[in-house]
Amino acid sequence: MSRLLYIIPVTILFFNLSACGDSSEKNNGTSNSAESEQSANKINISKAQFDGENMELGRLSQQNFPVEVEVTGTIDVPPQNKAIVSAFAGGYIKRTPLLIGNKVKKGQPLLTLENPEFVQMQQEYQESFEQLNFLKSEFERQKSLVAEQITSQKNFLKAESEYKRNLARYNGLRQKLKMLNISPENVEKGILASETTIFAPIDGSITKVNVSKGMYVSPADEIMEIVNTDHIHLELSVFEKDIMKVKKGQIIRFKISEASQEYYEAEVYLVGTSIDSDSRTVQVHGHLHDDENHNFAVGMFVEAAIITSNQSSNALPNESFVVQDNNQYVLSLVSEGNEGYVFENKAVVIGDSYNGYTAITEMGDLKDSDQVIIKGGFNLLSETGGSE
Repeated sequence: MSRLLYIIPVTILFFNLSACGDSSEKNNGTSNSAESEQSANKINISKAQFDGENMELGRLSQQNFPVEVEVTGTIDVPPQNKAIVSAFAGGYIKRTPLLIGNKVKKGQPLLTLENPEFVQMQQEYQESFEQLNFLKSEFERQKSLVAEQITSQKNFLKAESEYKRNLARYNGLRQKLKMLNISPENVEKGILASETTIFAPIDGSITKVNVSKGMYVSPADEIMEIVNTDHIHLELSVFEKDIMKVKKGQIIRFKISEASQEYYEAEVYLVGTSIDSDSRTVQVHGHLHDDENHNFAVGMFVEAAIITSNQSSNALPNESFVVQDNNQYVLSLVSEGNEGYVFENKAVVIGDSYNGYTAITEMGDLKDSDQVIIKGGFNLLSETGGSE
């Protein structure tokens, strides 16, 4: 997590209404030097200036800050939401009307393949179908004859073998035709087709098209890819040294750094049980809290933080801090009168920022009871940057 999201380095110029004293006061030794140094840390602000800049006073509060494990990963979908479309038999692309980005429904036609081998397969099936009735009748006749001891066992076994062999061939060809989306019933009626249609196996969007019209594809070729993004998730890589801190149910904060600085939330759903030998990382699967209202794309790179625990710390709103020479300060109220306010800058050491607050790890001279400027201090310093 970034530290102190809203701190903007500024140069603090301090006002001293009594900057010029008489020459006798300059010779008062070390006591005057100490007073001058103390006075140099004071800032006087009028009532009108305080109200005009919409300044606000506040005190330290206890805030919870997450302890995080920083990880990287990608947006992905479950295996059942991704489909590679290929052909069960080789053929030439006859029609392919869809493009990348088209949405499809399960069972929708995707493309058409044409091949003379499809016709030959249907002819073989039709021949097997025609022979099947004859061979079945002969097998049953021989079975009756052998039971009455009218024919030999040899003739019966031969009829049985031919019938079962043809039955197996018939069933095999029938299943092949179904896989090619060719109706066996039409073939049995003598209706043969030279082409086959490939249908969408899932709902989703087409993310890849690897073919064009007239191209020959084999069963090993990937024709299209369809991805259903109704349920997307995070696939994160957690280093070996951090994996013992990660548990199911922990909150994940992530952003798509290449597209936006906005943070989104997810939850640890599965923690891998094996370590990649090359990267020494473990895969962690996260479910998004609100994936329907965001236009995430599969494959997006994410930067994420898994919140493993929380710790309480003294904190102030992010706008309470100003920076000078790489040191952080807050403007603490010294006194308030009719003329206005007197503030003193106090150095602090800050920690992480979260949910609009920044943790203070070292208080310095700042006390729990001190009132500080929590809003508008930067505006004041910007306006007075050129004053003496």
